[in-house]
Amino acid sequence: MGKKKRLSTSRRQRERRMKQQALVFAGLGVVLLVIGGVLSRRGGKINAALEVHPEDVVYGEELFAVHEMDGPQLDRIPFLPEDGPQPRVALPEAFYDFGEVGPTDVVEYTFYVVNVGDAPLTISRAYTTCGCTTARISARVIPPGKAAAVTVIFDAGYHDVRGQTVRRGVIIENNDPRWPQLELWIQATVRRQ
Repeated sequence: MGKKKRLSTSRRQRERRMKQQALVFAGLGVVLLVIGGVLSRRGGKINAALEVHPEDVVYGEELFAVHEMDGPQLDRIPFLPEDGPQPRVALPEAFYDFGEVGPTDVVEYTFYVVNVGDAPLTISRAYTTCGCTTARISARVIPPGKAAAVTVIFDAGYHDVRGQTVRRGVIIENNDPRWPQLELWIQATVRRQ
């Protein structure tokens, strides 16, 4: 009888520990959801420590991104030799929420694509996920330590999305072998009137 009590006590302790672990994991999940929500409202900072100053932005051969149905073309990216210096993409932020906009408003927001690598970052192609969204990129080639401005333009009146919250993206194919296809996203809640 004494031995059975120890086994059942041990089993109860294990079950109690498992329940406590489940509660801890559930709590962590809630915390992560809250943090994600805060980040999305604040602009989705990826590397908040990365600051872009006006003198860091390069202007050269501009690239204009529109909606395409072709999909990724990563096999056409001119990557540099693996044993040499490489470009490296960094984004101060990758998401911006316009909040509420009118049903015919045209709004824009500027993101920055920063090259923190040792070789020029080359943007070979850029496109958007919908015809209502376009983007203007200040330079196709970004030297080390410099940034390109990516101005994303959302036209709420392009098609009828009144009463909806929409999320649109810009996909940028580039020669960073670690991140050859980066995405920038905007969101807007379009009022009915």
